[in-house]
Amino acid sequence: MEQTYIMIKPDGVQRGLVGEIIGRFEKRGYQLVALKLTTPSREHLEKHYADLAGKGFFKGLINYMASGPVVAMVWEGKDAVKTGRTILGATNPLASAPGTIRGDYAIDVGRNVCHGSDAVESAQKEIALWFPEGVQQYSKGINSWIYE
Repeated sequence: MEQTYIMIKPDGVQRGLVGEIIGRFEKRGYQLVALKLTTPSREHLEKHYADLAGKGFFKGLINYMASGPVVAMVWEGKDAVKTGRTILGATNPLASAPGTIRGDYAIDVGRNVCHGSDAVESAQKEIALWFPEGVQQYSKGINSWIYE
């Protein structure tokens, strides 16, 4: 099964959307294998967003993401990366469809509630960065009810 990294950003945590977001992934059939509430350091965030370091909005992004706690999660299941991004919606919430997390809860691209890995390779890097201790391996016993 594929794994993806999903993070609820400070705006999502402060607005009380954690349960709603977790519920959407669970209802879709994905298995939560790692979860933590943390306030990341600037250094940690700079590693996470290293690919954006040359962008004009980088400093503001780091300041914002360090401003409060985030919920770091790893979800597992079939096509978890692609489907996870579909559940989240477009990066720009104004382009997100109703029914997606961003389409339902966000307005500004700089406060778009969640981060989701954009590829299997980036998911692996992000999971290693945020969960160096590893993730849980367990069976929910319902996979036969979800997957053929």
